[in-house]
Amino acid sequence: MRIPIALAVLSFSAAWLTAAADLPNTLSSREKSEGYILLFNGKDLTGWDGDPRLWSVRDGTITGSTEGQQIKHNTFLIYRSEYGNFIMQADIKLRNHNSGIQFRSKRQPEWVVTGYQADASEVGPEKSAWGNLYDEKGRGRALMRSPDEGWLKAKSIVRQGDWNHYEIVADGRHLVLRLNGTETINQEVETIAPGVIAIQLHMGDPMQVQVRDLKLKVLK
Repeated sequence: MRIPIALAVLSFSAAWLTAAADLPNTLSSREKSEGYILLFNGKDLTGWDGDPRLWSVRDGTITGSTEGQQIKHNTFLIYRSEYGNFIMQADIKLRNHNSGIQFRSKRQPEWVVTGYQADASEVGPEKSAWGNLYDEKGRGRALMRSPDEGWLKAKSIVRQGDWNHYEIVADGRHLVLRLNGTETINQEVETIAPGVIAIQLHMGDPMQVQVRDLKLKVLK
């Protein structure tokens, strides 16, 4: 009888450890050893700054919503520290409309930023932007080789209305975007200076975006 009990205990422990490693907004032992840090603690918006009417934490996710709130321009939840060269990972989920994750961006008044964005949208295939690289208040989609370069690679693997995983690699002038493990952008860029990371709420129709598992590893 002792052997089955021992095996059961070991199996339970292994399952618990695996589940613990997969908990949102936590770092695995491997990620810690590789130098990753969490940008979101899963509990509150410590380290972030945005319009308090629009941003909150719900069920362990950063949640932005313009429901019942009219905004006159795109607005952002902005991380207070700046980063230049890094690998960043995040899960993002859209109820509708348009959002994205800014990086190497410059902060402006009234929670506005300018700069690079890993784009995201739930506005139908004709206007979709998942996988695209966008230049907020700059060159827009013209930053890519073609206006839909990222989307053409992402449209077969994007999970509409569900969680999608972004990986952003910014290493000097070399920039790579991966969506759900598929490389959508791989190119040289001009801006290499450190900047803020931010999450977008787009003006227009009332919308909601959720983000979790924001992890970043600084590259030397």
